[in-house]
Amino acid sequence: MKYFYIIISLLLVACSTTTKESNQKLEDIPFIPLAQEIESSNSFLLANELSSIEIKVRSERINVAIEDFKIFWKEQTSYEIPINNIVNDNLKSIKLELSPSSETSKEFYQLRINEKGIEIKSNTEEGLYRGLTTLKQVVIFSDSKNNIKKLSTGVINDFTSYEYRGSMMDVARHFFDVEDVKRYIDVLSLYKFNFLHLHLSDDQGWRIEINKWPKLTTIGGEKEVGGTDGGFYTQKEFSEIVNYAHNKFITIIPEIDVPGHTNAALASYSELNCDGISPEIYTGTEVGFSSLCAQKKETYTFLKDVVNEISLLTKGPYFHIGGDESYKTSKEDFIQIIDSVISYVHNNNKIPITWDNDVKNAEIAQFWNLSGSDLIALKKSKKIIYSPANKAYLDMKYDSLSKFGLNWAGYSSIKNAYEWDPKIIATQLNLNEIDILGIEAPIWSETISSFDELAYLVFPRLLGHSEIGWTLNENRKWEAYNQRLEKHKIYLKSINIESPY
Repeated sequence: MKYFYIIISLLLVACSTTTKESNQKLEDIPFIPLAQEIESSNSFLLANELSSIEIKVRSERINVAIEDFKIFWKEQTSYEIPINNIVNDNLKSIKLELSPSSETSKEFYQLRINEKGIEIKSNTEEGLYRGLTTLKQVVIFSDSKNNIKKLSTGVINDFTSYEYRGSMMDVARHFFDVEDVKRYIDVLSLYKFNFLHLHLSDDQGWRIEINKWPKLTTIGGEKEVGGTDGGFYTQKEFSEIVNYAHNKFITIIPEIDVPGHTNAALASYSELNCDGISPEIYTGTEVGFSSLCAQKKETYTFLKDVVNEISLLTKGPYFHIGGDESYKTSKEDFIQIIDSVISYVHNNNKIPITWDNDVKNAEIAQFWNLSGSDLIALKKSKKIIYSPANKAYLDMKYDSLSKFGLNWAGYSSIKNAYEWDPKIIATQLNLNEIDILGIEAPIWSETISSFDELAYLVFPRLLGHSEIGWTLNENRKWEAYNQRLEKHKIYLKSINIESPY
């Protein structure tokens, strides 16, 4: 009789576990960023019932995305799923279809999961890709029955709040190789970022090959902060990064910071210096001491060549030209150099982005400073990318115990990095008339030199910025987000990304 009660107890536990698993709804999936509209239908679809992926789209990027999804599906479900270009409505499958829509967001998508299969529809390739990344999160965080993923059914209608959702890697102060950048792109992609800004030059290093000026990398790229060996991307390697990101619907934005932050270039070529003498290679972290020479024609030949060569390697519409902390450049010289660079960027059919300084012809200003003359400069800009240092800079320490990072803009906890709204900042600064293009979360590399150290500062705070950029502010609540975030920390750990807090 004792064994009978034990068996009954075990059966009851098993039943209660099954019931708990089967009660997971689509809105229980801890989406980050949170989808705008989720409607559950209180059922589920077993992953092993899906026979194929059916594509009604002719697109090289979507084909690459589907091949990537096949690998992901096998890793998550242990099942192979073939690709089928012929649609068979009688089979349970994952269908991707471009469909006309009245939605104005080019990244709008509808994800529908029911007992008949899964369907992703959008009026753009970008939208289909965002829907596919949402489906990835459904798969990652779904319960299982007998080791088979149970995909909760329902409909998601989703779209982005901001057109621009970016992060920045500073590869100039410490160099990060191609594989590190690709690894970062992989994570950005899952969280619906669509821009990666690469800070390619600074006082400490020049990180991209320029054929007409080879000493920029052989001399200017030799070292990094602390005096350790630096590095650079060949043009072939940079194109590899650009194409890799492009296939994950992320646009690479190159930055060549001028006229300050240029010691690596000045050390490489004496003719770029007003006195004709090259300074020493710099491996410290101070800023504001270097400047190109506005009076020398070589400066403009150099800048034109650099912009021309890099522009040919990029697919996106933007070219970042820096423009900040040029303390050794007179106002007249600053204007002369910046105006020239802007003209070179325009000649390459690119749109210039500057940091939030007083640039007369600035079309897009990246805003990091909350005070001073920068506010005047912002009012002259047509559009703004928000990167307030006290909220969005991922190199700020979490608290006084953080192993890496700085604190000149203050400490930035996970909650602090999540609880801000670009529109509220615009209202506070009387900038409502400015068009907010979006947000960007930079990671400056003064204190980090490896991907694991970068990950310490970036994760999990980067995920909060993904939600600020994508999800409507009225749908964002810290308590609910923090609960979802805990599950994403577990996932990130499973792909060898440790979150310190």
